Parts: sequence; C-alpha cells; structure tokens
Amino acid sequence: MEILIALIPMLAWGSIGLVSGKIGGDANQQTLGMTIGAFLFSLVLFFVVNPVITPWIFLIGFLSGLAWSVGQNGQFHGMKFMGVSVGLPLSTGFQLILNTIAGAVFFHEWTQTKDFIYGFIALALLVSGAYLTARQDEDGKVNTDNKMLDFGKGFRALIYSTLGYGVYTIIITWAHLDAWSIILPQSVGMILGASFFAFKKVKVDQFVWKNMISGLLWGIGNICMLLTVKSLGLAVGFSLSQMGIIISTLGGIFILGEHKTKKEMVYVIVGCLLVILGGILLGYMKTV
Repeated sequence: MEILIALIPMLAWGSIGLVSGKIGGDANQQTLGMTIGAFLFSLVLFFVVNPVITPWIFLIGFLSGLAWSVGQNGQFHGMKFMGVSVGLPLSTGFQLILNTIAGAVFFHEWTQTKDFIYGFIALALLVSGAYLTARQDEDGKVNTDNKMLDFGKGFRALIYSTLGYGVYTIIITWAHLDAWSIILPQSVGMILGASFFAFKKVKVDQFVWKNMISGLLWGIGNICMLLTVKSLGLAVGFSLSQMGIIISTLGGIFILGEHKTKKEMVYVIVGCLLVILGGILLGYMKTV
C-alpha cells in the first residue's frame, strides 16, 4: 500500500507540465494559478481532516511553501526555455541527486551496506534515464534557431529551481512534522511566494484561473509524497515521486507536439526504461 501511495505523485506531478503547457500562459501566470489551486485544495483538506497547527508547524510549513514557489517558478521558466520534454527530466535529475544525498547522508536513512549499493544503483538509473530523456540530437534539430528555446537560460533557471525544491522537502523531513498539519501553512507560503514573482508582471486572466487545475494535481501529489516520505524516508519516497518524468516526457512529445528526431526518440525510450528500473529497485529496497 505504501508503494501504491508513493506512485500517486508520479501520476499527478507528471501531468502538471502537460496540463499547464496545454492551458498556456507565461511561467509567472502558471505558478500563480497553480498556487491558488493548491491553496484551495489544502483549505478543503484542513476543514475535512482538522489537523493541529502550532506556530512551529506554521513557520516550517510557510518556509517550505516559499521555497517551493522558487522551485516551481524556476521549473516553469526552464520548461519555457527548453520545452517540457527536456526541462522537466533535467529538473527531475537535479532534484533526485540533491534529495537522495540529503536523505542518505544527513538523515541517515541508509544504514547498511546494501542500502548504499542498491540506493546508488537506483539513483544512477534514475539520473541516467532523466539525462537520456532530455538529451538532444543537435545534428537533427529543425528548431535550433527558435529563440523561444534557450538551453543556457533554461539550465540556469533549473539550478535555482533545484535549490528551492530541495529546501521545500528537506526542511519538512528535518522538522519531523505531520503531513496533514503542514499542507495549509505550506500553501500560504506558496501563494505568497508566487504573488511576489507575479507582482506587477502578471495579467490575472483566464490563464491564471485555468492553471488552478495544476494546483489540484499538485496538492494530491504533495500530500501523498509527504505521507510516503514519512513512511519510506526522503531518499526513497521522493525518488519514487519523480518517476513522473515518464509521463511528462512522452506527453510533451505526443500531446504537446514537441519535436524529437529519430535518435532522440531512442534516447527517450531507453531513458524511460531506466527510470522504471530505478523505481522498481527503490521499491525492492524496502522489501529486503
């Protein structure tokens, strides 16, 4: 059951880039709309579950939400510059490295030799898969002169995105807080952070309101990811949640119509298979 819950973020988060890409709007509009949707989702859950929220829980959740807004805004910018099928896999790879190392080293989630052996093999498979799904065939590109695609700007956006996302998950794991209590304070930080990015830059129109759907997907994935990290640990729980790059990569190609050469399609297929193998190995770690 724990593994099944861990796979829900894969489905929910893997669809966010596709939904926001289909809806449209710029990166700041997408971030703002998504946080409004996530806030409404967390507000409904708060009244249903009625968790206890202390000043400490609110502070940590709020800071986590602020960090998330930095991460999400950077990821949306990265996808704008690089495309969903390239930007999201690279973002996933960076996050996997940071969170896996944090879980294994700082939180001592890997205690035996076999944990490190299986864990690093799984991490290598996941990162290699993410790299291959994002790999480009420069010789076969037909859109290299498209100024909307800028790998350098996208890469820089993903660096600060990774740092924001890292703080978002690591600070909650460090504080050992209840997943149900954290989501409302977290969403307050998210919406404030998104409003900062959007201040005097965003036209609040249909793109903002429609992107609230992405917020619903994020909220579902977030609560399941937090529950998974609590039961399986940060290194395994977060890594499983990031297998959604399979959905985002293939969806970016077949739904959003992002161009891939024949060689790149081979990279994508092999990369997705490596991600699946890495996820299976992480699940196997919890059974031995």
